[in-house]
Amino acid sequence: MRILESIDQLAASGPFVVTVGTFDGPHRGHLRILEASVRTARRLAARPAVVTFAPHPEAVLRGRPPALLSDPAETHARLAAAGIEVLVRQPFDRAFAAQTADDFVRRLAAGGGLRGLVMCTESHLGRDRSGSAAALAPLVAELGAHLVVVDALPAGGERISSSRIRALLAAGALGQAARLLGHRAAVIGTVVHGDGRGRGLGFPTANLAFDAPVALPSDGIYASRVSWGGPDPLHPARAAAGAASLGVRPQFDGRGRLLEVYLLDIDEELYGQRLRVEFVRRLRGERRYDSVDALVAQMARDVDRVRRLLDR
Repeated sequence: MRILESIDQLAASGPFVVTVGTFDGPHRGHLRILEASVRTARRLAARPAVVTFAPHPEAVLRGRPPALLSDPAETHARLAAAGIEVLVRQPFDRAFAAQTADDFVRRLAAGGGLRGLVMCTESHLGRDRSGSAAALAPLVAELGAHLVVVDALPAGGERISSSRIRALLAAGALGQAARLLGHRAAVIGTVVHGDGRGRGLGFPTANLAFDAPVALPSDGIYASRVSWGGPDPLHPARAAAGAASLGVRPQFDGRGRLLEVYLLDIDEELYGQRLRVEFVRRLRGERRYDSVDALVAQMARDVDRVRRLLDR
């Protein structure tokens, strides 16, 4: 997949069919739009393209980005796996946000490469989100391109959306979130030095730091699959079962939310590695035990349970 840094570079890619969105964690609703884009591009002898934004528009317009449903590297890998050939990471600032929808579409079409625009029924482009599919249809036709409108994909009586998935994760509903995502929820973080407490208890953990806010499930202990290395997060070089602890460690300091994971049957230095932690099942909530020995005994039971679950 070719990655561009501005929509003004699109014309040099040849004829293209484009869809526009934040794509902060591709889910089944996104996949439906991507599939329509790929089909339309094939029909029109063009390349399927996606325009997304950096930073996230909410970081500019509201001062705080939403928690990401997937790491950018995984998002890129999932877009490529869906058949997208060109990805534009358009810089987003208030000047860009001030463009009208018509100006934005004309800018996409500059150079004559635009063959199609794919939108969801609920998509809106441009300043004040004024550019609905219905509003843009005459302009797209005038530019000699095709407008394809994709119905939103419902699930459980509601449309699939990133905000809905974030809410499900926060509530601990891993299964429901996975059904809407089309895959299990996962995060990617860099292994950093911790306080060494896990190693002192006999369960050395990899402590993860994140480049940006990520969507995490509710606090607790999780059976997880951990992977790292390889050309992209979907094709790792290494993998292991893991017992992940998410929360504030009430047995000790009780301050600061941490994600740390104990990798079963792995004993090596991982500092600086980017680990992908996929949440398979929540085993229990966090709690304070009567003694550290009682905690260690519970940790051993957790690890045994993770092994049994993931072996199945």
